[in-house]
Amino acid sequence: MVNSIALTLDAVNNLSDALSSLVTIIGEKLASKAPDKKHPMGYGRIEYISSMIIAALVLYAGITSLVECVKKIINPSPASYTKLSIFVIGLAVVVKFFLGKYVKRQGKKVNSGALIASGSDSLFDSILSLSVFLSAIVFMVFGLSLESYVGLVISVFMIKAGIEMILSTIDDLIGHRSDPEMVKKIKDLVKEEDPVIGVYDLALFNYGPNKYYCSLHVELPDHMDVDEVDKLTRKLQYKVYKKTGIILIALGVYSYNTRDKEAGEIRRTIERKIMNHDWALQVHGFYVDTKNKSIRFDVILSFDVERDEALRVIEEEISKLYPDYKIHIVPDIDL
Repeated sequence: MVNSIALTLDAVNNLSDALSSLVTIIGEKLASKAPDKKHPMGYGRIEYISSMIIAALVLYAGITSLVECVKKIINPSPASYTKLSIFVIGLAVVVKFFLGKYVKRQGKKVNSGALIASGSDSLFDSILSLSVFLSAIVFMVFGLSLESYVGLVISVFMIKAGIEMILSTIDDLIGHRSDPEMVKKIKDLVKEEDPVIGVYDLALFNYGPNKYYCSLHVELPDHMDVDEVDKLTRKLQYKVYKKTGIILIALGVYSYNTRDKEAGEIRRTIERKIMNHDWALQVHGFYVDTKNKSIRFDVILSFDVERDEALRVIEEEISKLYPDYKIHIVPDIDL
């Protein structure tokens, strides 16, 4: 009505937000479906797909807006703002600001990446609408038309937001390092139990926001029997779920020498030797069978070292120290 490209693009941005919200609602509904035979881990990851669709909508709106702004800069035509249009823009600024705050707060409350992204987008939109409002005031007072350039800025920020959302969602889909605070919390809960000597190889598997499965290894005294281990495993599964909401789906066991002094000396010697290397981060799951002359353990290697070469070096060093022993080494990655 007022021939304003900036205001039109603000409207396009709002329309893409409305479509994004619709996608978010559908995505949340589908993601909350109960697990079934076809998808036993549930449908939580659907939310990542909905986030990707939202990002694509924002990116598309940004690119098309950019094209229109460039056209308007090349072939300018003056706007004709009215008091009503100024009031509408001002109202839009206020509404979008409070809407953004509310949606973002709800997203954090339910740990929904899609809702948080939608709320952040609305907050930023209120700033863009404010720039449209100010450009309209400048035009009415000074007769200076800035709207095409304001629209250009809006377009650039829309494109930037779309790209960032896509990259963030791709990062979630690929999988990334687990939250160190949560890892520490789980390890501390497990280590509280008396028989547990150490906790290692902890991995968290994400199947959507707030839905994690966990696997880990515990180091236990070599005198424990299967019945004791079974009782401990069930206790730990219940405890971890109760305290964190994370399901412990796999719990492996490392046997720890407690009745053989010679085994303890061998362990300390080998650990010192291996940890002299910067690329060796940890030795665990160490067990020595002095009767059958065998040594087994895991070593965590840095991502900076070539794994096969590192393993060869360790095997050579230990073979020189204990030539009579059969050595079995498992190279672990730094989870």
